[in-house]
Formats: sequence, C-alpha cells, structure tokens
Amino acid sequence: MKLSQYGYEFSADMLAKYPADNRDESRLLVLNRATGAIEHRIFKDIIEYFDEKDLFLFNDTKVFPARLYGNKEKTNAEIEIFLLRELNSELRLWDVLVDPARKIRIGNKLYFGADEMMGAEVIDNTTSRGRTLRFLFDGSYEEFKEALYRLGETPLPRWVREKVEEEDAERYQTIFAKHEGAVAAPTAGMHFSKHLLKRMEIKGIDSAFITLHAGLGNFRTVDVEDLSKHKMDSEQFVVTEQAAEQVNAAKKAGHKVVAIGTTVMRTIETAVSTGGMIKAMEGWTNKFIFCPYDFTVANAMVSNFHLPYSTQLMMVAAFGGYDKVMEAYNVAKQEGYRFGTYGDAMLII
Repeated sequence: MKLSQYGYEFSADMLAKYPADNRDESRLLVLNRATGAIEHRIFKDIIEYFDEKDLFLFNDTKVFPARLYGNKEKTNAEIEIFLLRELNSELRLWDVLVDPARKIRIGNKLYFGADEMMGAEVIDNTTSRGRTLRFLFDGSYEEFKEALYRLGETPLPRWVREKVEEEDAERYQTIFAKHEGAVAAPTAGMHFSKHLLKRMEIKGIDSAFITLHAGLGNFRTVDVEDLSKHKMDSEQFVVTEQAAEQVNAAKKAGHKVVAIGTTVMRTIETAVSTGGMIKAMEGWTNKFIFCPYDFTVANAMVSNFHLPYSTQLMMVAAFGGYDKVMEAYNVAKQEGYRFGTYGDAMLII
C-alpha cells in the first residue's frame, strides 16, 4: 500500500468543531467487514451488536493540560510550549515542543504566567522532539505539578478549533480517564457515557482497560509514499495482568473482543503472544499498522472518522478491509457524518 491510496476529497466543513451535546448520541456508522453492508445508527445503539460476556477494551489514559503560553527573557517575545513528557521529576526536566522554535537557544530563560509565576531554562535543543526544559520552581513536586497544570491549557488540536473553551477540559477526555500522561485524547472512547456503560453492565457486556499515553505522533504527517519507510513515534503503554486475563478469557470462551480506538488496537497488537493471546507488559511501542496486516486479538473495533493520509485511517482500513473502509468513508461523507476528534464514530464488526 502507498500513501497516495489513503487520500479522499476532504473539506474543513466536514470537521466537527464541537462534540455532540450528549456523548452517546453522536452518529454511528456500522460496517460489516465480511459483507460490506453498512447501517446508520446512534452511538448508544452499539450494545445491540454484542452479547453477554463480550468484552469492550478501553484506553484509560488521561489527557493533561499540555499547552503553555509564556515569554522569552529580555525580548519578552511570546512563546508557546507544548509539554510532551516528563523526563526527570526531581530535576523538573520536560521534553517539549517550542513555537517559534527558531528563536530558542540553549541557556534561554522563559517565563510563564502573570508576575513571572514560573520560569524555565532551555538546557538542550538537540532532541528529535524539540527541546528539553528545566523548570525553575522552589516548592515541592506536588506544588510544582499543580502550578504547571494551572498554567496549562487543554491540548485540543488546532485543526479542530483555534480557541480552546472551558468545556473542552471535560469533553476532550473520556469519562473513565485515570492514568495521566496523554497529550492527545483516545477519541473513540469519548462516545461512552456513564449511562451507556451502565446499560452495558446490565446486559452483561464486560469492560477492561489498558493504558496508552497518546502523543503528538498521532498527528504527525506521513511524508513517504512507501509506508514501510514511515516511523511512528514511540508511546508509553501498560497492559495489566487483569486486562490480559480478561482478554484471553473472552477469546478462549469464543466471545468478541472490541478494541475501542486505534490506541487500544496498537497496544494489544504490541502485547500479543502466540495463539492470539496477549500478555501483561509495559513499555513503549512504535507499532505501525497498515494493509496488509493479520489482526490476532480483536474481533471488532470502534473508531472516529480520520483525516486523509493519517496513520489512524491506515489502521482502520487494515482492520475493515481497504476497499470496504474507503467506501464507508465515502458513504459517511454523503450522509453528512462529522469527521475528526469531536466527530461521529464507526463500528467495524
């Protein structure tokens, strides 16, 4: 498969700038990957496709307020910082992206917040991800994190909406978010409400949770036509003993395993062992899934409608079948489905 095969006619008005009023009332396109048949439903209808003891597998990562605005010392030039990951908690070291990057050098000091509430020093500008900052803060680690997050803004992607609003802090997050570390939300999971989870429980549908801290690599442009030459950014993940046992028990009993989003699918395909079972593990994954690919764990998946040429679209096409998924996207366009982070969803069964 080549990059050019994942293009489709796209316009900005197809993007959802705001989420549905109720999480579980976005639209749901259901694609049968065996027959290519398509149905149009509301998301909360999803449980009609599953039975008792089927297993929904969620990503319980939690997005943190990763975008900060500050100023450079002396010149007072405005600087935007995007926190990527913490490198050393004791030394207050963080891996960051800086905009505009060309104005920042090693030794430069930056200040964030009113009255220069927090300072930082650039100590490295040679990392592949951007810069390394050492934050200058005298208080405890807990006080530092509180101050840092108080200064930060919800990292809603710019292509969704330029201005972040108050409701984004809650809506750009799943209701089961638990383990902090993501700078991008696992969007498929954002369609689940407390009421829908309760209905699943009543029906006997099981839930399990893995953690993958989604990074900016989800939005990185693929710039090679030969997909085998594209390198994904590494993302940290955890598959607990409990999650592995739940997945393996469901598979052995012949029940369906449903991957809620591409982050879940990437994680379980990283942790897979012989016979399509998964093992408890934690670490980093840069697994890139595209056609052709032999999936060994999940029987079904939920995903939003992704942008042209994106790695998420490539994974969805590998799972649902390239021709069937691209046709489903064409139908979704014709039917006015909303694309992107806050958009509608697709269930592939």
